[in-house]
Amino acid sequence: MKRGFHVLSLCVVIFMTICAQGQKFDKIDRDRAQDMLHAIADDVRKHYYDPKFHGLDFDARVRQASEKIQQATNLGQAFAMVGWALEGLNDSHTYFTPPGRTYRPDYGWRMQMVGDRCFVTHVRPKSDAEAKGLVPGDEILSINGFTPTRDNFTTMFYVFYILAPRAGLQIKIHGLDGQQRQLDVMAKVRQIPRVVDLTSDSGFWDVIRQAENADRMTRTKCEEMGPELAICKVPEFNLDDSGVHQLLSIARKHNGLVLDLRDNPGGYVDTLERVLGGFFDHEVKIGDRVGRQAMKPQMTKPQRHDLFTGKLVVLVDSGSASAAELFARVIQLEKRGTVVGDRSSGLVMEGKGYDHKIGSDSIILYGAMITDADIVMTDGKSLEHRGVIPDEMLTPAPGDLNSGNDPVMAHAAELLGVKMSPEKAGKLFPYEWPKN
Repeated sequence: MKRGFHVLSLCVVIFMTICAQGQKFDKIDRDRAQDMLHAIADDVRKHYYDPKFHGLDFDARVRQASEKIQQATNLGQAFAMVGWALEGLNDSHTYFTPPGRTYRPDYGWRMQMVGDRCFVTHVRPKSDAEAKGLVPGDEILSINGFTPTRDNFTTMFYVFYILAPRAGLQIKIHGLDGQQRQLDVMAKVRQIPRVVDLTSDSGFWDVIRQAENADRMTRTKCEEMGPELAICKVPEFNLDDSGVHQLLSIARKHNGLVLDLRDNPGGYVDTLERVLGGFFDHEVKIGDRVGRQAMKPQMTKPQRHDLFTGKLVVLVDSGSASAAELFARVIQLEKRGTVVGDRSSGLVMEGKGYDHKIGSDSIILYGAMITDADIVMTDGKSLEHRGVIPDEMLTPAPGDLNSGNDPVMAHAAELLGVKMSPEKAGKLFPYEWPKN
């Protein structure tokens, strides 16, 4: 979970490319990778919440990573070793953020764990994925030879989308038609200028457009169904005070609220505390923060002027993480509402970002997120690797994914006295593809 800050660096940057096999990989590149490894390892030694590293010989792990970097034949392999060094901690909020690239791939399809199986959830129109016949509801059996599971899904996503994006992926699927087939799905690759000149009008406005696109994708949306029900989808806990006020003001006008936290990756501590504070007439403990030193417990921040006292249903799924999971679990523990959906991701820690750079004239940026606290709930348990088990387990069928129906939302509305078909529920918040 983020500590409650956004970092937006507006500077002239030369992005380092993750080299493909066969491209130049010289001593300078290798030394840079070694510098990154050791700088991030020092950050972990100084700031990681458990100074014993869960019993892991972290120094030995770093030495092994360093030896493997010396054997690497390209920069992608070297960066993978930096990520591998941190992966040994088995911690959702401790990971390497590699330098940016001069390209940005769009695979053209999205996937998600539903129960213990992985399914295609969305396919971008006019993409290679669509041309190859991939459709929502297809079950993913393997990606580049690896079988997606609950345990490795986050790692696979990190590798394919952040650490070492590919020009395409080889996927094996079990289709809606019952047939198994293998597809080589190519990504649409957008080249990014090596030097981003923010002194020019085009460079400045490109950054602004990217920020606006991100805001559009993560804005909270609400649908009001008369006095009985409001349905609000919160894609991320990124709301400021006015955003929290607006959300709770809408909720207060209705007898019931469905708060959709599916696919919500978390967000800011302050947002979580304020939003939760709108559902209780008193201060409530979220959990105890366990770190290297004594830390204050995490508490809600009561929003007495925006208090919602009606009935509440919270939706979660395997994409709900961090602050979204904490919200749902507090609602459960305090018996404030009903949680419906799929088991959440179990990616619940508190982390802080540490930024680094190499170079002076040509700047290479990289960094790491490092966990500085675990959150132990009032039942004495952490949600890390466990997740939230909904009060009512309910997931969409492959046919629902294909047709865009939402039986989970329809059931939640019915719990609050409003009849709604899965077809209508699926049209409330249609999926939006990021603009290229």
